[in-house]
Amino acid sequence: MAVKVTTDQTFDQDTSNGVALVDFWATWCGPCRMQSPVVEDLSDSMDQVNFYKLDVDQNPDTARKFQIMSIPTLMIKKNGEVVDKVIGYHSKEQLQKVLEQYL
Repeated sequence: MAVKVTTDQTFDQDTSNGVALVDFWATWCGPCRMQSPVVEDLSDSMDQVNFYKLDVDQNPDTARKFQIMSIPTLMIKKNGEVVDKVIGYHSKEQLQKVLEQYL
């Protein structure tokens, strides 16, 4: 399963069902560029999770709504409710362990 792009306009609908991981990132962010392939790799091995990316520069309303102060921030939602946030770079193993709690 690929990582999909979500926006201010589609965020609530995209992340309302099941478990979703949202990668808040920006093109200028070095750690975000390191985190992105990890999230892509994880999306290939965890079919039961929906994976999304949200560019905070192009979608400031959602970032503001959830008080995203540092990127990368990885938000986990379950059935539309925020259940966890991890900030900064994390390995595939670390993220998988966090996500498995919500399946």
